[in-house]
Amino acid sequence: MIAEPTLLSRSVQKENSVVDVSSCASVHHGSSERNENIQKTVRGKRKARECSENAKRKHSKSSNGSLGRAENEQLKNGDVEAVTLFEVVSMGRGAMQAVVDDWIDAYTGDRDTALLDLISFFIQCSGCKGMVTAEMFQSKKGTDVMSKMVEDLDEDTGLQYKKFLAFPWILTVTWPLDMDSGEYPLIMSGLYWKRFRSHFCEFVSVLVAQCQNCVIFDGYLLNILISLLTELSDSRVRAFRHTCTLAAVKLLSALVNVALNLSVSVDNSQRLYEVELAKMASKRASPRLDRIQRKISELQDRKFEIENMMDAIFKGVFLKRYRDVIPEIRAICMEELTVWMKLYSSVFLNDSYLKYVGWMMHDKQPDVRLKCVLGLQALYQDQSSSKMDLFTIRFKERMISMTLDKDHEVAIQAMRLLMVISQSCEDVLSPDDHKNVFQFVYCSHRPLATTAGEFLYNRLLSNPELSRPRYGATDQERHRELVLARVRALIHFHTESELHQHVLYLVDSLWDRAGALLKDWTGLTSLLLPQTSCQEQALSSAEEAFVIELMLASVRQAAEGPPLSGRGAGKKVISTKEKKSQIDDCTKLTGHFIKVLPELLSKYSADADADKLTSLLKIPQYFQMDTCDHENSQCVQALLAELEAAVGRHKDAGLLETAARSYQSLCAQDSPWHSLARPSFDRLIQHWTDTLGTQLAESLSDGCFTANKDSTLEILSTLKKLNMFNIAQDPSKWSLFELGTRLLDVEIKHGGLPMEVTTEALRCMCSCILWKLNTFGEGVTSRESALQQRSQLRAFCEKCHRCLSHAEQLVREQAFMCLSDVLIAHNYQLQMWDSSAGTPLLYTPDPKLQKALLSFVAEHVFTSPEQDSHSSKVSESESGDGRLEDLHRRRNLLAAYCKLIVHSVLEMSMAAEVFKQYVKYYNDFGDIIKETLNRTRQMDKIESARTLVQCLQQLYLRLKQEQDRGNTCSSRVQTYSSIKELARRFSLTFGWDQIKSRESLAMIHRDGIEFVFKGFVQQSEKHSPPYVSYLTILSEFSSKLLKPDKKTIYSYLQKFAGEQVISNREESWMPLIYYRASLMGTAEGEDAVSFISSDTNKQPSITNRSRSPSVKQLNSEGDQRFLSPSSEPKGNKLLKGSEALLSREQLTSSLVSAKGPRSIEEVDVDTVDIDV
Repeated sequence: MIAEPTLLSRSVQKENSVVDVSSCASVHHGSSERNENIQKTVRGKRKARECSENAKRKHSKSSNGSLGRAENEQLKNGDVEAVTLFEVVSMGRGAMQAVVDDWIDAYTGDRDTALLDLISFFIQCSGCKGMVTAEMFQSKKGTDVMSKMVEDLDEDTGLQYKKFLAFPWILTVTWPLDMDSGEYPLIMSGLYWKRFRSHFCEFVSVLVAQCQNCVIFDGYLLNILISLLTELSDSRVRAFRHTCTLAAVKLLSALVNVALNLSVSVDNSQRLYEVELAKMASKRASPRLDRIQRKISELQDRKFEIENMMDAIFKGVFLKRYRDVIPEIRAICMEELTVWMKLYSSVFLNDSYLKYVGWMMHDKQPDVRLKCVLGLQALYQDQSSSKMDLFTIRFKERMISMTLDKDHEVAIQAMRLLMVISQSCEDVLSPDDHKNVFQFVYCSHRPLATTAGEFLYNRLLSNPELSRPRYGATDQERHRELVLARVRALIHFHTESELHQHVLYLVDSLWDRAGALLKDWTGLTSLLLPQTSCQEQALSSAEEAFVIELMLASVRQAAEGPPLSGRGAGKKVISTKEKKSQIDDCTKLTGHFIKVLPELLSKYSADADADKLTSLLKIPQYFQMDTCDHENSQCVQALLAELEAAVGRHKDAGLLETAARSYQSLCAQDSPWHSLARPSFDRLIQHWTDTLGTQLAESLSDGCFTANKDSTLEILSTLKKLNMFNIAQDPSKWSLFELGTRLLDVEIKHGGLPMEVTTEALRCMCSCILWKLNTFGEGVTSRESALQQRSQLRAFCEKCHRCLSHAEQLVREQAFMCLSDVLIAHNYQLQMWDSSAGTPLLYTPDPKLQKALLSFVAEHVFTSPEQDSHSSKVSESESGDGRLEDLHRRRNLLAAYCKLIVHSVLEMSMAAEVFKQYVKYYNDFGDIIKETLNRTRQMDKIESARTLVQCLQQLYLRLKQEQDRGNTCSSRVQTYSSIKELARRFSLTFGWDQIKSRESLAMIHRDGIEFVFKGFVQQSEKHSPPYVSYLTILSEFSSKLLKPDKKTIYSYLQKFAGEQVISNREESWMPLIYYRASLMGTAEGEDAVSFISSDTNKQPSITNRSRSPSVKQLNSEGDQRFLSPSSEPKGNKLLKGSEALLSREQLTSSLVSAKGPRSIEEVDVDTVDIDV
């Protein structure tokens, strides 16, 4: 947009003269353009220099060249000589101070010419292609001059212009119309233009700093410059407003520094005057006092003049631009305003200026709010809070609410602002405010949570009152007391929150700031172990539970790192330093807990509440095995003994699973304690197996279960323990499958087995089968082993099949889940089978089993709320939780069945019964059904589409049968409108890629047409086919067809119906007319007669204005146009003759046979109009 800056002509006259300056042309858009500009011929550069004021001054006075020193420095370095200020600043190669010094020298010699250089610089930086005209204004009689200060369009030249007064000049800036839509340097991307912005701001600051002792007070330079920036910052053109606003506020910041220097000089002179005045009269020099007094007066006058300039800029620029429509301009104003307040607090730090920051904290753009918050942080940190009391009271609620900002960075900085306010103003934030802010340690965004954790630590855990030592206590006792005080402060916060019980997230938030406390596992465990020398009050049971949870969370954090579920967008890449720190922490915790954990387990093993013991049993899972040694064998043996005692004493499922996971970690092959842990694990499993075998031998007699209550509880407890420990190791060598088979045989043949024992037996057998499927094929497999595996799998599936009809619902559901898991695992094994491993294990579910699975889903998943309310009567207080649990259970069952279809265990056609419920149960199972539909479409597009057709046709036939019987109110049958809605939902799942789903849609229309006109004879039949209303359902898929495919489907429709039938206007044929309209796209006519209400026996026609295409009452010409497939409607591009890539005959044969083109390259895209 900005051309290379080239100075065309300049003539300066003393009175009423006009100066034309071509400001600029296009900006250097890249290194190639810059190199092109650099590689100009010497003749061209000499000509440009002769036309510029720089060349004139260089010829006339070498020492006063506008850019002499900067150019000389660049020429010495081999750089290209710059021509204008814009080039020098944009290149950024020369020292900025040298550039400014050259300009000051030029201004001292000829201020008008130098000032025009500066004006041209600001116009160029705005990205202007135009021209600046300067005209002297000296006549006082021109009263109409101010009325001509306008910004308008010159219709004759097609240029925009802005005319304004910068006394003693009248400046006119002219630019082309396309400037508003183009880019300009401040918003251009790339490192070059980012540097230009910093160089531009630096130039303004250095210019004022170098002029503060000379020309800045001449009453000419800054007056014109402030007038220029004020007027251009008020322009309608964004480039002028943005650039000149930035220059104006940077100019005010530079003037603030000048005012500060003047204030220091005034103070120093005042002290010097007081010292001189304090001397004795004989030693006092009156002329010196007068000189100092005159200097003080001069400095105060200059300071007053600078403050007037600052006030002019503030009122002329800031007050107009801090609410600008461009957020970048508003952000600039807020950023600089807080800088002025911090640097020159005596003038700017008051409520008159602070109110703008408070107002803009409500801005819609996050960048503006962020600048306000960052500026306030600097003000509160600068110990200036006493001047901000009224502002703090007025906007405290807003600052607290900004922690909930939708922009994460703004929320984080708002939290830091509250942290600074809490440190500088103790009584501003109330305890309730602190409590609400501290809740952010549980939020999902980790940076905000860690900031809140830092605030919590500084406020509660680093309180000096917590660290007051007890007199006469040893260092160890003092440390323990400090840890206890901090832990109790955390306990108090955690219990008061009452909203969250997630200690792990609390630890993650405090990890960066309170890592020393959380990693002090020695201090934490000392609070749990008995101390004979401690005199403070012992921990309560609830406090002990919290300390154990805190310790477990810190161990997990040290071993696995910060990313938690719900925190962090992706996998974090750990640096080498972080990895080393993590390994050191794991080594430290392993060495500590391997010695202390047996004592802790022994203490809490006898507690009735297993939560504490369960948390302690999780710690061995985080041991660093590769850093362990063999020196702690006695500690490991003690740990294994306590593990065995814990699982032998408790029956809690969570505790048993945790103990199994810990055994799995200790028994790993890379563990140094494998030789100790593995025999202990085997002895434990063998003991339970022998106990179960003995109990079954006593309880099973004559094929019946005859155990008493105590024996039943023992059998149930042993089965639960074995099932939990089956997840850790392969249980095949203990023959658990045979024990489970004995139990299920008794239940299937004679019954009488308790429900819980049956479910545990199913789980035990299922885990044995899964382990065998997982390990089968790892080595050379014999034929006998393969046959044995297949017979076990078949026997288990048969038993589960029998259990699907069990009287107890829990048994039926457990059998269904076991069947699903085993069949999916078997299918996966076949897919991953290695032929070198031997003969694969083949098993295919028989049709009866497949039908039983489908019936189970229909009966147990798709149940209406009314049926649930009749089957189980619960109180209103329990209904909410009960419904959620029931929904979760049903979703798991449906997901298991859908996985059978996705993994090709069941035929895809068996998904039709699931797809039928897509609309009816959309709120409960819509996501599962939709994902299943997408997966099946990825497997086979045609078969998936055929399943949808089967689903719709079955629902339609069932509805017709109910109507023929006269039963129209059955809740088991979906209405016609619901079937049509289901078809619409199916159509939406095809997405926007019409080429990808072309074959599937063609098959849907083909099967639909054949279904409707099956057995229909064109000449002899006068009545409509019985299923003609199905065409209205089929029309829901017409919008996804390509225009050529619509014509082809229409031709296929004519083969069955004939032209006379299609043109029939009788009511019974309205669905056909509706379907034809959806294919031909006649939406410009009247509303179509929609045939929807087949919910009753009578089928009246109503108008559907929502989605129905419209059918026009056609005359003879219109009918002829519709009935002629070869004709070309006006405005539509159709396939014609040999010009098309696919002819009509090819499309008809390919689409109707569902073997059409499979990629977009096979379709003539230029002749296809997509109608959505």
